Amino acid sequence: MTETVLITGCSSGIGRETARVFLQDGWEVYATARNPADVQALGEAGANIASLDVTDEDDVERVVDRIVDEHGRIDCLVNNAGYAQLGPVEDVPVERVEDQFEVNVFGPHRLARAVLPHMRERRTGTIVNVSSVSGRIATPGMGIYNGSKFAMEGISDALRPEVSEHGIDVVLVEPGPVETAFAERAGSEVEGIERSDAYEAIYSILDDTKAIGGGGPGAIPPRRVAESVLDAANLTDPAPRYPVGQVAKVGMLARFVPASLRDRLYRLGLSLLSKVR
Repeated sequence: MTETVLITGCSSGIGRETARVFLQDGWEVYATARNPADVQALGEAGANIASLDVTDEDDVERVVDRIVDEHGRIDCLVNNAGYAQLGPVEDVPVERVEDQFEVNVFGPHRLARAVLPHMRERRTGTIVNVSSVSGRIATPGMGIYNGSKFAMEGISDALRPEVSEHGIDVVLVEPGPVETAFAERAGSEVEGIERSDAYEAIYSILDDTKAIGGGGPGAIPPRRVAESVLDAANLTDPAPRYPVGQVAKVGMLARFVPASLRDRLYRLGLSLLSKVR
């Protein structure tokens, strides 16, 4: 029987490419987005499409129930939907922090809770959480986003051994910068906060979309991330983590640099930038 995958956040970028590579590999694909018009092209390519807001419990239950009713199984869940709320921690309102965690943390948790009973019943399945190098190493101006991805990393690391006895795998895919509209969305989130004058150097970085991953040095095409997701779904014994791209791999090594040294390097970089600006 054809294996079935549910993918969130398919309107563009990594999610869209992930749906495409799963289709090409012969999977039964359920491509979702908040606006079904955004995934119409995937429907024309052979995917089942559905509206899904990961912050809405009823939406999650409706889509999962539909898949089980139509195919009797969910072999893989790809938690891809997410965005970045950037800005110095002090300047980001609590409401924006709540919104960030609602999408990036609580959304994947809702989906996992919805699919796990079906996977446990069949004693097989894979949950792939699309995280980021930002979930392994924090940087100034990205603290709220870092926090959401750090949370997803921790939840995934706990969930993996919890469900392994039921034949279920939990995988983290951790790209560095990707050639998507991610940076533009992040930039719009920065524009929406009230800026204090205490963090001018940080804002000068955040205002440069290439500096925060909008196609600058080291950025990779979304298809490379999608292929890593597919590989993880197809393997009988996938690795816990898949860093994707050179920036991600180097970023993983930066975790081993003492925090005090990283802090000094950040301060030096921001100080030099302030002088240049």
